[in-house]
Amino acid sequence: MAVLPIVEIPDPRLRAVSTPVDTVDDVTRTLIADMFDTMYDANGIGLAAIQVGVASRVLVIDLQEKEGEDGKPIRAPRAFVNPEILSVSEELSVYNEGCLSIPEQYAEVARPASCRVRWLDEQGATQEQELDGLLATCMQHEIDHLNGVLFIDHISRLKRDMVIKKLNKMRKSGG
Repeated sequence: MAVLPIVEIPDPRLRAVSTPVDTVDDVTRTLIADMFDTMYDANGIGLAAIQVGVASRVLVIDLQEKEGEDGKPIRAPRAFVNPEILSVSEELSVYNEGCLSIPEQYAEVARPASCRVRWLDEQGATQEQELDGLLATCMQHEIDHLNGVLFIDHISRLKRDMVIKKLNKMRKSGG
């Protein structure tokens, strides 16, 4: 497949609300494969289609939490088409989030600790599952992308300004 360029802030496409996918077809499956290639190449754990310039409600996640005997992460790729959060827990979880569209910048974000999600899989079949831990955090982060929301929108203006300032300084220094 292909490694696609990742859209970075302040690109206005990141603020667009993505449109639902009508049919999960070969075009959608090719996009998903390219998104996995792109995410793995960038050492990410999640990627929304808008981050590669496609305004479709598609996202991929692979937490790669376990390591094999060779010390490399074990891949467990999951694709989600038209994902929607049905419910969230009252309990919150704080995670130091980063984003491939805001490279090398991190901030602690509080989100619901678990969420119930419905989506279509790569064959177009409806799936529904209760997610928790890092998977719930990642899912909420990526669905935010589909709605034009970035993780820095969940932190204070002061912290957001600091993240953007650090990113611009890194870009100027060629980092």
